[in-house]
Amino acid sequence: METKNRCAWCEKDDLYRDYHDTEWGKPVYDDQLLFEFLILETFQAGLSWYTILAKRNNFRAAFAQFDYKKVAQYNESKIQELMLDAGIIRNQLKIRAAVSNAIAFMEIQKEFGSFSNYIWKFTDGKPIDNQPKTLRDIPSSTPLSDAISKDLKKRGFKFVGTTVVYAHMQATGMVNDHVVDCWTRG
Repeated sequence: METKNRCAWCEKDDLYRDYHDTEWGKPVYDDQLLFEFLILETFQAGLSWYTILAKRNNFRAAFAQFDYKKVAQYNESKIQELMLDAGIIRNQLKIRAAVSNAIAFMEIQKEFGSFSNYIWKFTDGKPIDNQPKTLRDIPSSTPLSDAISKDLKKRGFKFVGTTVVYAHMQATGMVNDHVVDCWTRG
């Protein structure tokens, strides 16, 4: 059996390993996928990423396959329906934030042509490679995530504190925080 060196955080089980090996830290420029990660990260605030990842398919169903145009149109009735959905995190503030964030997301698209253009301008369109030696070398936020968080909040986004933003940056490959001996770097 082949053994691969991986970032230690993902060794819990196959769900985590697969996410690490195929998605985490890979640059994402597609607006729909950026929106998906944004929604998932905002729901993760205060919870473990594993909890969100295990419910990802339920979130897809609840949030129209992460179609931000549809989510932006969710009304009070739909919000109350989602509050009864045991397959997702039933936090009313986060559900409402998903709707308002979809609206703010589309406003950014109007201004910048795409959300991708907007978010990647913070890194000049290229991933930042931090080359951490161990998990202890990986921060939970940076001055850049502080700046992005502040800008997103100014634009009406909710649940986008600096830690959530940094996790989004990691997930979408804006920063590469795979430890230096992780096989994904090769």
